[in-house]
Amino acid sequence: MVNHGFLAQYRAMDNHTTLGRVSESTPLRVVGVRVGLKERLVNLWDRRDLIGALAISDIRVKYKGSVLGFFWSMLSPAMTLGIYFLVFSVFLKNGFPNFVIYLFSGLVVWNFFSTSITTATGSIVDRAGLVKKVAFPREVLALANVGSASVYFAVQLVVLAGCLAAFSHAPAWGFLWLVPLSLLSMLFLVGGLSLILSALTVYLRDIRHLVEIALQVWFWMTPVVYSYKNSIATALHSHGLATLYFLNPVTMIVLTFQRVFYATLSAPSTVAPGVTLHVLPTWPMSTYAYVNAGLVGLSALFFLVCLAIFGRLEGNFESEL
Repeated sequence: MVNHGFLAQYRAMDNHTTLGRVSESTPLRVVGVRVGLKERLVNLWDRRDLIGALAISDIRVKYKGSVLGFFWSMLSPAMTLGIYFLVFSVFLKNGFPNFVIYLFSGLVVWNFFSTSITTATGSIVDRAGLVKKVAFPREVLALANVGSASVYFAVQLVVLAGCLAAFSHAPAWGFLWLVPLSLLSMLFLVGGLSLILSALTVYLRDIRHLVEIALQVWFWMTPVVYSYKNSIATALHSHGLATLYFLNPVTMIVLTFQRVFYATLSAPSTVAPGVTLHVLPTWPMSTYAYVNAGLVGLSALFFLVCLAIFGRLEGNFESEL
């Protein structure tokens, strides 16, 4: 349900606008920079309908005028999955059985993470006109992009489920309850990063380009296209730098999804007879549970810190925009 107070205020101010500018007689109310953290959280909860409305609006704008419409959001990951299957099953065989499932289990996590960050980074700058004219919590703009990315993530999970059915590959049903826990930590993580990056971009527009480069490096530091026990992880372990590998919070989330959906710790190679490939760590369920629970706590704390920093930075948004 759309926030009617927000829309009414926007229409009222728009009626006083001449050639896209607010008339001098129209008072502007700016969200104060000294709003407490607790009040900010309450405001976000009260504006949850607005976040949802903006997220849906972003999706509609993306597919406006398209013949297939929202169906593209399912067709695109399905085509990507088909290409990966062709490449790694025909041309670049690596010996991993059903490697496309392993790969896509990590990709759905990474796509959610990267899509949220890249779209949210410029969310305030792209809606500069709205920020200048209407009083509302600016945080909702960045979080709305996370909401729309969540919809695409859900669609990709449907495609992944179809892939599991097509290959008759059963997930680890006993570990399935870890997915919501891991997803919660991802939401806090991308929410915090979206807030801080969207605020910094107002003051430094180069942040957008830096984020694109950083995400490329970040992707290759995450075990998506290679296994946990590959040369990179082995090299880090041999030099006592395994902790550095796990400082990347996305690593544990990806490993959790791979453990649940790929569910194969080791398997005989499909191209080298007699060779056993070690794919995922042999941790018990309790290890995944404890690490994911700890990651939820740290991510939630990170989100609160980013929300507080956002509040300190938003005071000059109007002048900078």
